[in-house]
Amino acid sequence: MALRLAAASVSHIAKPKNPSYFSPPQLNITLNPRPKALLPRPITEFGSQWHIRAISEAKPSISKKEGEEQWSKDWKIKMLYDGDCPLCMREVNMLRERNKTYGTIKFVDISSDDYSPEGNHGLDYETAMGRIHAVLSDGTVVTDVEAFRRLYEQVGLGWVYAITKYEPIAKIADSIYGVWAKYRLQVTGRPPIEQILEARKKKSEVCKDSNACKM
Repeated sequence: MALRLAAASVSHIAKPKNPSYFSPPQLNITLNPRPKALLPRPITEFGSQWHIRAISEAKPSISKKEGEEQWSKDWKIKMLYDGDCPLCMREVNMLRERNKTYGTIKFVDISSDDYSPEGNHGLDYETAMGRIHAVLSDGTVVTDVEAFRRLYEQVGLGWVYAITKYEPIAKIADSIYGVWAKYRLQVTGRPPIEQILEARKKKSEVCKDSNACKM
């Protein structure tokens, strides 16, 4: 009898009236796959102000012309180049980049409206367009392959043209360059030198008594 009463008591405890109590507990948990520390932080007012202030306090960029003047204060050689020649500019830009370290070359764009023969040993635009010219700091003017050799020497690349110091290599190199200089306008798809000179003359006349060409 006691055993039966105990069994009945256990049965009464094991089988509650509400069977839903046996279902898994409903936990209100929101899973977050990323740690809180790694979640993107909202931009606060303080952060925004700091970001804007950092931009406003940044140093102004230096123009290419101003940068070249800084690099070439103590120049050893002046390079007269045609800024309208796309192939020429590849070499000029390479030398320009190297010159950031050496600061020995001063670059002068003969195609610029500001170009002046008076400031470049009397070398007028037409003469400078005929072939490469470089001016040493002592006033010596060099042309053709020698000009390239002197320029490359000033930026640590003298070995490139070193062999052109000796004959007959020097003569052969100048001959090859002479052919390029003669036909470079055609090769680069530009009009003959006569048309370029005429267009430059007309532009000069239009700009002479006007501020339209001055920036």
